[in-house]
Formats: sequence, structure tokens, C-alpha cells
Amino acid sequence: MNEVLFTNIAQLVTPGAGVQRGAAMRELTVIPDAALLVSGGVIRWVGDRAQAPGTPHEHDLGGVAVVPGLVDPHTHAVWAGDRLADFEARVQGVPYEELLARGGGIRSSMRATGAAGVAELVNLARPRLQALHASGATTVEVKSGYGLDFGAELRMLEAVRALQADFALVPTLLIHVPPTEGRAKYVQAVCNELIPDVAQAGLASAVDVFCEKEAFTARETRAIFRAARAHGLPFKLHADQFHAIGGTELACELGALSVDHLEASGPAQIAALAGSGTVATILPGVTLHLGLPAAPGRALIDAGGAVAVGTDLNPGSSPVFSTALALALAVRLCRLTPAEALTAATVNAAAALGLSDRGALVPGQRADFLALQGPDWRELPYVLGGNPVREVWVGGQR
Repeated sequence: MNEVLFTNIAQLVTPGAGVQRGAAMRELTVIPDAALLVSGGVIRWVGDRAQAPGTPHEHDLGGVAVVPGLVDPHTHAVWAGDRLADFEARVQGVPYEELLARGGGIRSSMRATGAAGVAELVNLARPRLQALHASGATTVEVKSGYGLDFGAELRMLEAVRALQADFALVPTLLIHVPPTEGRAKYVQAVCNELIPDVAQAGLASAVDVFCEKEAFTARETRAIFRAARAHGLPFKLHADQFHAIGGTELACELGALSVDHLEASGPAQIAALAGSGTVATILPGVTLHLGLPAAPGRALIDAGGAVAVGTDLNPGSSPVFSTALALALAVRLCRLTPAEALTAATVNAAAALGLSDRGALVPGQRADFLALQGPDWRELPYVLGGNPVREVWVGGQR
């Protein structure tokens, strides 16, 4: 094992290991003039540099702040085509229903993605993932969901598998949009064919469903969740983006990893999340890009919930290519404190993916960390437009 002591750290800042709820999200450990010992890709010791154990290998980080690597728990980074015409029309007031009637909207992304092969999808996704990585994301979740037909869904997941050679990715099978005809047969085929095939091939770590008035009902979602559980896959949910139709309560009842979006959540949904083990993942890029109400991050934390934050990187509703920017937007739009936002983007985002081995700079965790541009960690939630991250370290490797 190659043992390295990282020194000359102006501030080492970290939440505690594991999911943090409510007021605990504000409790960070801040160590000035710190050092960090890494061996075999794992943190072995953290503390005051004057008390650091001796080792022949040291690496000077240059007097900057160090924080855990960010975890992006919600992206759609694999897609083909673009939504630029939709964007131009929408800012001129064209309703989304009219965009769909023109052949735009999400179904335009589904046509383009469905027509693309695995190699093309890999080449398109790679620069997006490189941008997330440069912004501080050391682990990124990537969903399918733009395929509709099962072959396209499998190609998207195969593209994610290919990209795992270069990035730490968590693949998710997303059941995103129902067909315009044959809806009941489609849900049945998802449960009896697609999920078993994906599970057998090991192409996904979880199953996600979009539970919304224009997507899947709570009843359909329950059936899909049951199929996921029967094949050993955990599940999560897109819910309450436009309407609260019971998806959040269902997800909490059944023990989902996370419920994501939540812009339309009210007191009942906040209470359900706060009283459950399910992580509430907020996506402030959607609020910025679409002008939707912000997810109630402040109320969720005050109620005792565990909140995570992600980019929701996608071509239609959140073209956000920076995980650090999503963290900064959570402070401004969802009223998280800087400390809460750091926790939301690290250990809680990892928990939203079912991961407990990363997100905190404590012994036993993966040595995923960021060396920032300056000596104060608060630059991370403060900076807009620039990149507050100087170096990204994954498993102790730059």
C-alpha cells in the first residue's frame, strides 16, 4: 500500500460519517493546519499537522482548504440530441404542451437517444461527466430513462457501464415516461421483462420511477417498486415536481433510498420524509432553469429530515454541469446554510445512493477529497461562475 501524508491544509472541513438529519446537518468538524494520511485509497488518520504520524511520503497541498469529494446523486448525463429550440420557445412563453405537440419536449430527447448507439452515447456523455468531475464530483449517479423502448434503455445503461472505466458512476434504471398507448402492458413489461433483464445483467444499482400526473401513478409506481425489490434492486423516486399525487408518501412507506425534486411538496410530504429513513434530494437547477418554486429544503431540515442536493443534469430542465454550482444554488434558492449544503452534497448525497463508504474525511472512508482554490472552505458555496475547486482526488489519486 502506498501511504501518503497530505500536509499544509489551511482548513480540513467535514461532516460526520453516515447520513445526517435535521440540525446535525450543520455540525461540521473544522481542523485548522491539518494533515490527512491516506493508504490504499482509504483515509487512515486525520488531525492537527503537528500530531501527524511519520511517513516517508508527503504531499504539500499548498495551504488551501480541503473538503470531502462531492457526490452527485441525480443526473441524466447520457442523452443524444438537444433541446435548444425548446429553450428558445419556452422563454418566449410557448407552453410545454405546445412544445410536445410540435414534436419537442422530452419525447424529442427520447427519439434522438433511442436512435443512438452505445459508442455515440459514451462520446456524448464523457465531456459532461468530465465537467461534473472538474467541479468536484467524485461519485456521480447516471440514469437511463430517455429510451422508452427497452433496447434503448439497455444501451443507455451499457454506455454508463463503459464510462465506469474512467469515472465513479452509479447507474440507475429510470422508468420515466409512459407510452401514449398500451400503458398497462408497458408497466407489466417493465416489471416482468425490463427489470429482471437489467438485474440479471448487473446494469443498474437501483430503479427510479417518475411519479407525476403526466407520468406514472402511485399505483403503477408501487407495482414497479415491488418488481425492483423482488429482483434485489433498491428504488428511488422522482416525485412532487409539479403535483403531489402520493408518490412521496408511498416511497417513504416502502423504504425508498430517496425522493427527488419535491418542488410541489407540502406539509404532509415534508412530515413523511422527516419521519422516514428516505433521503430528500433537492435539485435547485430546475428552479433556476424552469422558474419553478424551490424545493422546501429549509422546512425539510427544520422538520428533522435528511436532505441531499444534486444537479439533475439533463437537456430539458436543468443544464447544470457543475455539482459545486448545485450546492451553491441550494443555499440561495432552498435556504440551506453553507454547512448544511456541504453535508447535503457529500454524506447525504452518498446515502441517497445507498453508499456509506464516502462523503466524510474520517478514518475508514474512501480518500475522495477536494483541494479548493483558497484557504477558506466557504468559497465552495459562495462562488458563482468560477470553479472553487483546484484539485480533485479520488481514492487518494489526483
